[in-house]
Amino acid sequence: MRDHVVAVDIGTGSARAGVFTAGGSLLGKSEYPILMNRPRENHAEHDSEDIWAAVCAAVRSAVAASGVDASVIGAIGFDATCSLVVRNREGGQLTVSTGGESRFDTIVWLDHRALAEADYCTATRHEVLAYSGEFMSPEMEMPKLMWLKENLPESWAQAGYFFDLADFMTWKATGSLARSRSTLVAKWNYLAHREPGWQADFLNVIGLGDLRERGGLPEDSVPVGKSIGTLTAEAAEALGLDRDCHVGAGMIDAYAGALGALAAHAGDLASLEHQLALIAGTSSCVVSFSRERKRSTGMWGPYYEAVFPEMWLAEAGQSATGALLDHIVSMHAAGGAPTAALHDRIVKRIAELRLAEGELLGGRIHVLPDFHGNRSPLADPHALGVISGMTLDASFDGLCRLYWRTSVGIALGIRHILERMRDYGYVPDTLHVAGGHVKNSVLMELYSDVTGCKVVIPKMNETVLLGTAIAASVSCGLHENLGAAGAAMYPGGHERLPDTAKKALYDRDYRRFLAMYRHRAELDGMD
Repeated sequence: MRDHVVAVDIGTGSARAGVFTAGGSLLGKSEYPILMNRPRENHAEHDSEDIWAAVCAAVRSAVAASGVDASVIGAIGFDATCSLVVRNREGGQLTVSTGGESRFDTIVWLDHRALAEADYCTATRHEVLAYSGEFMSPEMEMPKLMWLKENLPESWAQAGYFFDLADFMTWKATGSLARSRSTLVAKWNYLAHREPGWQADFLNVIGLGDLRERGGLPEDSVPVGKSIGTLTAEAAEALGLDRDCHVGAGMIDAYAGALGALAAHAGDLASLEHQLALIAGTSSCVVSFSRERKRSTGMWGPYYEAVFPEMWLAEAGQSATGALLDHIVSMHAAGGAPTAALHDRIVKRIAELRLAEGELLGGRIHVLPDFHGNRSPLADPHALGVISGMTLDASFDGLCRLYWRTSVGIALGIRHILERMRDYGYVPDTLHVAGGHVKNSVLMELYSDVTGCKVVIPKMNETVLLGTAIAASVSCGLHENLGAAGAAMYPGGHERLPDTAKKALYDRDYRRFLAMYRHRAELDGMD
């Protein structure tokens, strides 16, 4: 009986795979690194064949660790970052790199080379922008495609296929050119609630009138939980699975995480509207669902059926959170390589310093965490980070104070997002946190105390893999729908309520946080 599924999560630096039962138990998992090329500032590139090789190795290893046979695996699902894969008409690799190496055929999600193109899209004020927060981010696919056409015309002329990374994986696995609704509505300005979904006038305005023909992009999209097809003989051999294994429609990684984090509420749409998923790692994504379309200026969306049928998804986020703490650790004189061990040492010392100095630890240090732009709610990719209140202290304790206050700044950024969401009619009261930040006790405390929200921490911190597994289980008929799969596979979670005694302290920090935004704008506006 095919009562197991494989989930694959492709992140910024690695590919991970896990084998799940129909009840949500994770039997085995594995992880392999993937290469990244950083040829110049704001440029980041992957080799898609390197990614596929890492995925195949991870799947084989995870299946071996699980102890199950390929014959019991009903489906494999993929989630991935929003990275753009470019292939020629024969399916071969085409360079996206100014260095010219053909193997670097993928522009990574965090690549900001297309800032000017994103600004151009925003300036059009086209109606499609109402479904991307009234602005265009350089992390989306259209600006990256515009940059490619203008700066690498030979690659554009030879192009035959453009893929979001998750769709590239389903193509490699099945040979199908079908695209996921999750990727198209979220990253390609595709309007799934309309027919046609592609808005030809917008493509013409931004100079991409030939995009669909050049990129092999179909008119229709495949919803989450549907099968793209079964594995080809070549893919089955590479993955160590068999040809009767279904391949589910791909997902954006953060949305897979949202599905996994909110799985217990997937069958109750009224309850789902009060839950937020905070997927927090290198960057942070806040994902919310609603039955009615709501305003989302300064956020991404609202996206129709990016995960759940007949539900709108809005995504806010911070472009650098875990990456920002890594940066603080590596740039400080008392820091170094930002290893997990060093982060743990800092977190333990912060606890000691708070006991000795009280809640005002580092209280004159204030941090705006926009070191890689402000994704939400200001929607300003040009925004810069700010640190106020520094002295000549280069000691380890000085680093700990700065780390603590940077963490406070990150949590204040989440509060800023939630306040704007409430202004738009969203009703969040519970944060379901998943990702690497779950391991950081400083951040987990602050997410609750600073925002005033109940925080739920899943018992199994593999929420992204779980969400992908849930969707895969529906694609092969193991569960009837996402709600049924969520109820069967969700592992439960631990709750943390905010410490109301600290409300006044963080209210004051929040007022100072907003004042710093005003002061930064004043400085930027001076002649």
